[in-house]
Amino acid sequence: MATSYPKPADIQRKWWVIDLQGATLGRAASQIATLLRGKHKPIFTPHLDTGDFVVVLNADKVKLTGRKLDQKQYHRFTGYIGNMKVATARELLSSKPEEIIKQAVKRMLPRNSLGRSTFKKLKVYAGTEHPHAAQNPEVYELGA
Repeated sequence: MATSYPKPADIQRKWWVIDLQGATLGRAASQIATLLRGKHKPIFTPHLDTGDFVVVLNADKVKLTGRKLDQKQYHRFTGYIGNMKVATARELLSSKPEEIIKQAVKRMLPRNSLGRSTFKKLKVYAGTEHPHAAQNPEVYELGA
């Protein structure tokens, strides 16, 4: 019995809207990464991008458990010698809440060209408004 691979015309991409109000960061990020890769579809193939588009709302209302708000650190390098910038999760959540979601999801995707192209299908917004109404996104309920 031969393995059948989906052709590009067979891949149907849906748009999902996920509301993160009150959701835990890691649990939500893993489900978002699953939707982006297409692992929820029967035609999933590891070396093909079969995933859907995901629009994330209320990124500023995501929860972190324990003492992660003050102890978890995010590092970024400016490119200049000695300029490693460090911010706690609380600081980043107040200034750029989209970055916390993006980094959590990106680190759950493969570290190759397929992961980079998959990551481009993620759209994150701090509030409840988004410009993707024309795509008719469906609401996706996060599991417990």
